[in-house]
Parts: sequence; structure tokens; C-alpha cells
Amino acid sequence: MTQPERTVMQMAYVVNDMEQALERWLRKINVGPFFVLRSLAAENMHYRGQPTDLDIDVALGFSGNVCVELIRQNCDSPSVYRELLLSKGEGFHHWGLFTEDFDKDVARYQQQGHELAFNGKVTVGDRFAYMDTLNDLGGMVELIEATPKVQDLFYGMESAHWEWDGSEPIRYID
Repeated sequence: MTQPERTVMQMAYVVNDMEQALERWLRKINVGPFFVLRSLAAENMHYRGQPTDLDIDVALGFSGNVCVELIRQNCDSPSVYRELLLSKGEGFHHWGLFTEDFDKDVARYQQQGHELAFNGKVTVGDRFAYMDTLNDLGGMVELIEATPKVQDLFYGMESAHWEWDGSEPIRYID
């Protein structure tokens, strides 16, 4: 079962080349299988308060009950991912936490002085919000609205990990 609410259930990395990154993670750490969503559909996206459109590919794979997310931005739009690539290059970006009280948790981080850096709604799930905790934690925190649809999506990928025999290490989702 995926991590309980408000605990780290995901670690995310921004990459330049998705195929190379997938091979590295599969070979060196045996995370998998990875589920790849090309051009992840999202709506109502805002980057630091301004509307934005992004084209990103996302790969999700589990190691135990922790999800590893790889993100590749396919456009030049301003974003939290591009910030990292321009300042440091590829690498760790954020921790993901499920929240059942999304608005309350966003407000809680804001009250602690953390800017809402990026938010929107993915069509395969629900709302998300990246809180800029970079100065305090060395990475951002992504709050993921824990709706049944989202929990089922992650639970299905986690279950595939526990049952994985090494075959089909990369699986593309349409």
C-alpha cells in the first residue's frame, strides 16, 4: 500500500533524456517497472502565479512503497523544472506527499513562508501544488490531492512493482 497521508511517497528528478534516465534507474537501482506518460495532460497550470502551458513526459516507478518520478520538459516554457535545469542541471527536484485536505495543506505551507511555485490539475488524477521549500529543504514539496482516482493510479503502479519479474521494465501509458 502506498505511503499514508503527509508522508513522503515520491521522490522526483528532472532529466534531459528520458530514455537514458530510465536505463540508469533500471540498471543501477532496479526501480520498476516504469510507467511512462508522454506529454502529460494538465489544465489550469500556473507557474509562480502566471498561467503557463507545459509539455512534459513523466515516468513513474516504485522501489518498495516509494515512487520514483522522472520528469522531462519538452518545451521552453518557464517552469519549476526549467528552473532546476538552468541553475543546476539534471537532478533531484521534489518530494511528493499525498494530502486529503489539499487547500488546508497549501495554506499551511504558505503560512510557513513557502511560495506556491506551480499548480494545476492533471487529467489522470487531480490537483497538485509545488511549494517552494528549496531554501529550507534543498528541494520542493509537491502536494498531491489524494482522491480515490489518484490513489488507485499509484496503488496500481506499486502493485505492479511488487509483482514485477523484470520483464517489460518500461511500459507506456496512452
